[in-house]
Amino acid sequence: MSLHDDAVLVLKAYEDQDELRQDYLGHLAAHPDGMWKACAAGHLTASALVIDPERGRVLLTLHRKLRMWLQMGGHCEPQDASLAAAALREATEESGVPGLTLLPGGPVRLDRHPIPAPCHWHLDVQYAAVAPPGSTEAISDESLDLRWFPYDKVVEVADESVVRLLEATRARL
Repeated sequence: MSLHDDAVLVLKAYEDQDELRQDYLGHLAAHPDGMWKACAAGHLTASALVIDPERGRVLLTLHRKLRMWLQMGGHCEPQDASLAAAALREATEESGVPGLTLLPGGPVRLDRHPIPAPCHWHLDVQYAAVAPPGSTEAISDESLDLRWFPYDKVVEVADESVVRLLEATRARL
């Protein structure tokens, strides 16, 4: 199964945010290259909020280009077998935390946001990843910083999309 086909199946099964979900499905139907960064109309991305539920905290990255505290994530790659695999790969690469596991139940949220050219639009499929006990993070080339934030401090450092992702993740826990 192609990554495009996996994305369609995942989005069809996703039950929340129906209008946005339909927009994603419409985008994929209209753009055979809609999974890839080269699609000028925008493209799907996969991200994962790294959480440590035992300690009530979340790991955020200070994104090098955007200079914002965000969840881990980014572009899908041809070797990704699924959106979930892309989200887990991105979370592992950007956090440096081995042994992350995605929260069961598929994506937690969808979020569409403008990005500076050449990307234009990200249609982000957002997951949550649980860090194993005693995890140690390692900053990647894509980050200026990595930091664990208590759940109640995320609203002070991150934008509303990250806050909504955290709320949805905590509801699923």
